Amino acid sequence: MSDGGQGRLSGLVQKLRIDPYMLALVGMVVLASLLPASGAAAVQLGLVTKLAVGLLFFLHGARLSPQSVGAALVYWRLHLTILGISFAVFPLIGLGASHLPDAILPASLAQGVLFLCCLPSTVQSAIAFTAVARGNVAAAVVAASASNLIGIVVTPLLVGLLMHAQGGSMSWTAVEAILVQLFLPFALGQALRPWIGGFVTRHKASLTYVDRGSILLIVYSAFSNSVTGGLWDKIAGADLARLLVVCLALLGLVLTGSTLMARALGFNKMDEIAIVFAASKKSLATGVPMAGILFSATTAGVIVLPLMIFHQIQLMACAFLAQRYGQRPDGDQDL
Repeated sequence: MSDGGQGRLSGLVQKLRIDPYMLALVGMVVLASLLPASGAAAVQLGLVTKLAVGLLFFLHGARLSPQSVGAALVYWRLHLTILGISFAVFPLIGLGASHLPDAILPASLAQGVLFLCCLPSTVQSAIAFTAVARGNVAAAVVAASASNLIGIVVTPLLVGLLMHAQGGSMSWTAVEAILVQLFLPFALGQALRPWIGGFVTRHKASLTYVDRGSILLIVYSAFSNSVTGGLWDKIAGADLARLLVVCLALLGLVLTGSTLMARALGFNKMDEIAIVFAASKKSLATGVPMAGILFSATTAGVIVLPLMIFHQIQLMACAFLAQRYGQRPDGDQDL
């Protein structure tokens, strides 16, 4: 492609607010569809993927300051609101959506929608959008961090309760996998933070590539297993179109509901912004590796499809909403 063509493509991506990383994720889906790992290669990829998951949560633990979680006590009412929306209201909406008729939401994708509703909030984007919108950034930092910390425990419990992961109740194998692959690396990162915290902070930009590279690997592995299990024989293009509509409706409902709830509870505008952006987000970084642990190899790919679509929609919608909030007069900070 010529330099002019590349420039036009880059401009189109920026104009449409498409996250280039999402394009890379889609590329992994395409690659897995055309060249899925199988046989001995799939076994080796599975081992590497488990190591990548451990590394991902180790870095999460190394980044999160223990003091930030303690600071939640200052804004306890705000944080309880955010956590309530993330881990109670959102899953209940997802549970309702999962019972929609097949003509609206195919059964093959309904479980993935419910799974995304059980996930914790994002961290980076929730904070970034709160900052752009001139909201309570400090509260967003603590809320998003606390959501991810709590989500390591709460999300698997919600999945076991609402989804019956792995075809039955939450099995000991799934609990053990969560402990070994997620919680222990996270706890190790926290324990080593006094020694490596400075290094992680100084190399934050470089380590972001490690995070994202790990997720790309996990997506490729999950979709490889699903493709060899007949994924695209089960899901048609019309099903994906209906899923897009459901994700749009889901995000619109949560954005509207969290805004109305914040106002009904008497929060000021800055706190309202933190609530809207922290409570409406669902973490791709947590959801993709967790799906690989909680679900069978052949179903993990289809489970994360709704999450990938929802993730891009939430970025586009919240970027627009943050700009609208940010354009309000300075005198409206506490209205």
